[in-house]
Amino acid sequence: MTITSVHPVHRTVLSWYADNARDLPWRRPGTSPWAVLVSEIMLQQTPVVRVEPAWREWLERWPTPGDLAGARPADVLRAWDRLGYPRRALRLQDCARAIVAQHGGVVPGTEEELLALPGIGPYTAAAVAAFAHGRRAVVLDTNVRRVLGRALEGRALPAPSLGRAERERAATYLPADDAESVRWNVGVMELGALVCTARSPRCPACPLRERCAWRAAGSPADEHASRRRTQAWHGTDRQARGRIMAHLRARPDDGWCLGEDLLAAAADGAAPAALPDRDQPARALASLVQDGLVVAGDGARAGAYRLP
Repeated sequence: MTITSVHPVHRTVLSWYADNARDLPWRRPGTSPWAVLVSEIMLQQTPVVRVEPAWREWLERWPTPGDLAGARPADVLRAWDRLGYPRRALRLQDCARAIVAQHGGVVPGTEEELLALPGIGPYTAAAVAAFAHGRRAVVLDTNVRRVLGRALEGRALPAPSLGRAERERAATYLPADDAESVRWNVGVMELGALVCTARSPRCPACPLRERCAWRAAGSPADEHASRRRTQAWHGTDRQARGRIMAHLRARPDDGWCLGEDLLAAAADGAAPAALPDRDQPARALASLVQDGLVVAGDGARAGAYRLP
């Protein structure tokens, strides 16, 4: 399918988006490129309802890359709070420092420049180039991939990993005009978030229902179902890590915390030896130290820990 043949789809999606777009603050005119970049990092694997208040507070505190670059990492991790995957917070600070050092504190506008920044991958680079700078870019998050796969290619869900062929196909669907391509990207993304959802698509409400290749094919099942892994949370090392980070964030200062207290926090108050995996608390703490999210004391402070 070439770009010419999907022009009616462009018009349909753009018209639907004009009537149904959510009023999200990072989409409003005048939002700074830095604010857009922060939103994209926060929105990775985190729902909008949790991101929006955190994004507002973050930008009140650190409205520019220079402000975040000079912050204490412990304060950055506390502000990140429960958004999940706290390494993203420190990588965002690394990104801010690079923007200050390499770009005079101004978020660059090309995908190549953005990709060179710490913590910025292909999706984020494309999203910031498009939504912050109005450039034509192939923006492929899970929602976009799902809508394109269903409506234009007849697949229930996209493959577990994004491949080169899928990216090249998506590029053929992208409008040639910069401004229209930006609206197309965000429109398809919104359609996937609100209507063409993964588990319960609202097909009767979809503007593409009459053109949808997946519906025309009889809504076939997910061909990649056997390859998908569900992300567990309860009882995992990730949950134990989260408990340790919550315990440290809750401390009113940057004082040291005894390792035994953190192990108890990881075990949710139970004795680590009583857990099915008795090594999990210590393993979770060690991994946080390795990731730079927790600092281990030495000398007189051996056995104590704090935020960096």
